[in-house]
Amino acid sequence: MTRPFRFGVNMVSLSTGDDWREKCRTAERLGYDVILVPDHLGAPSPFPALVAAAEATERPRVGTFVLNAGFWNPALLAREVATTDALTGGRLELGLGTGYVKPEHDAAGLPWGTPGERVDHLRRAIEELDKLLGADEHQPQPLQKPRPPLLIGGNGDRMLQLTSQHADIAAFTGAKAAPGDSSGTLRHLTAEELDERIAAYHRFAADRAAPAELNLLIQMVEVTDDRRAAVRPVVEYIPRLTEDTALELPIVLIGTVRQIADQLRAQRERYGFSYITVLEPYFEAFGPVIEELSGS
Repeated sequence: MTRPFRFGVNMVSLSTGDDWREKCRTAERLGYDVILVPDHLGAPSPFPALVAAAEATERPRVGTFVLNAGFWNPALLAREVATTDALTGGRLELGLGTGYVKPEHDAAGLPWGTPGERVDHLRRAIEELDKLLGADEHQPQPLQKPRPPLLIGGNGDRMLQLTSQHADIAAFTGAKAAPGDSSGTLRHLTAEELDERIAAYHRFAADRAAPAELNLLIQMVEVTDDRRAAVRPVVEYIPRLTEDTALELPIVLIGTVRQIADQLRAQRERYGFSYITVLEPYFEAFGPVIEELSGS
């Protein structure tokens, strides 16, 4: 069954409270279904920003996209999740990942660990969260039972296996870190590489009673009549790409509103992505695409 589209915006900057609330209200007017906040040093603190977003709006859900599990103790995180879910009227969606930027861990004085250790830590955190939030004696209690919907973001086999076991929403970045690179620099996946990752997820998720919602994080949106002119700066920045291969990247949306909408419909058919997240710098440009896809 084809899921209807859902759209999220990942808000990455904060100046004043008034500006924040106005951005969130703009996102609601444009038709976004979810207002999201990442978990990076130098970005807004997720939970208070989400409470403010919910207070400024009426319809959108709010979510973390995604929390860096290495920053959090599970017991303290359970308190934050339950409190935020209660204060937002049960509108919270909890996104979790391992973290991928070692300098942030260094700056926070937190251990980094190997990729396997970070996945193991995330697994333990999820299991402990489920235990704590599902307990009647835990205070405060989340409004959503047994816990808010869980999104897990990651591309590797161990992460996809974990996602298949626990996540209500499986999130794909369409990019991956180069082997041995912990600086936060990511390499874009080609359409064929993303095919393989989606297929791997479905193998791990074959025994699920109900399929997860699939999410894709879009890295660029440009509404234009000249796709090739718009993509040239991308090719200059990533020289391994040609104009043709850059335009084929699933995480790059360039073209007219109709062309972008058609691309997203085609990607939903090919990969299953029905939940689309765009980054804050592009959220207003993407608004007409939401209108074009409304109800589909």
